[in-house]
Amino acid sequence: METTEAYNYDLDESLIAQTPLLKRDESRMMIVDRKTNQINDDYFYNIINYLNEGDCLVINDSKVIPARLIGIKELTMAKVEVLLLKDLGNNIWECLCKPAKRLRKGMIVSFGDGLLRMECIKEKEEGIREFRLIYEGILMEILDQLGSMPLPPYIKETLKDKDRYQTIYAQNDGSAAAPTAGLHFTKEILNKIKERNIKIAKLTLHVGLGTFRPVSVTNIKEHQMHQEYYSLDSDNALIINKTIKNNGKIISVGTTSTRTLESIYQKYQEIKACSGYTDIFIYPGFEFKVIDAQLTNFHLPKSTLMMLVSAFASKELIMEAYQRAVDSRYRFFSFGDCMLII
Repeated sequence: METTEAYNYDLDESLIAQTPLLKRDESRMMIVDRKTNQINDDYFYNIINYLNEGDCLVINDSKVIPARLIGIKELTMAKVEVLLLKDLGNNIWECLCKPAKRLRKGMIVSFGDGLLRMECIKEKEEGIREFRLIYEGILMEILDQLGSMPLPPYIKETLKDKDRYQTIYAQNDGSAAAPTAGLHFTKEILNKIKERNIKIAKLTLHVGLGTFRPVSVTNIKEHQMHQEYYSLDSDNALIINKTIKNNGKIISVGTTSTRTLESIYQKYQEIKACSGYTDIFIYPGFEFKVIDAQLTNFHLPKSTLMMLVSAFASKELIMEAYQRAVDSRYRFFSFGDCMLII
């Protein structure tokens, strides 16, 4: 039995990056070579050295919304924190609530003196509730006014510039957390990549609870992922397919891009324009069909993302790389350094 504990490692809290670097592309970048088992150190601004003409970078253009809201229950005036996770359509949202135990069906939570009101319509597991949103006007404008960026709980510092928790190419509203591997890119680096005739394909996966929910079971095979929405249009599917046909490498930027591409292939046995929901859970033993390399940040111990990168390389190589990152004082998690697995 493969246990969750097998993906644990010791991390000094001082290594958790609390703020982004002054310059996005000055992050350190660990190079992990799956063929030679070699591990080397570099900087992100040199990523072009690891890409070749005809390769394709696949980026996730999902945009983080100001999804964290503080409101009051209209009946008792008790304070409630709500994190918008997933748009279910018709102004119904799946949300993570705190405290959730006293949030029952039929209760209404008010935000900004009633500018936004949310009626609980369904009680689900582990602090999850479904709400009907009641408001006038444009929801994203209201969220900009009332909400804050949903930074992970391990970040204690206040984010001075909320754009730093967005990739520079973010455009499709919907994520409850940033696809953090993309935070290192600058316009200059993207231009250099294009000049080198390396293609860039975009897809969308809205990051929700499925990505950052902790694994609470002992046997990893018993863990259930939450569904997240993805989409890939025909123009970008064509770019990816042409790259594969011409023997170029597909480099996924982030585990979200990896999960989307592998989900599509698993469903259709090809990469094609489509949209839907995925709850794919990738752990060792998984056979990758699409990606040849991936850029990723350093992940929380015992997380599904540790399992995903261990499936792509090997658990032994990843655990060795993480130990080296700790010893070399890499910066960890959302605002931290990155790893390119080739």
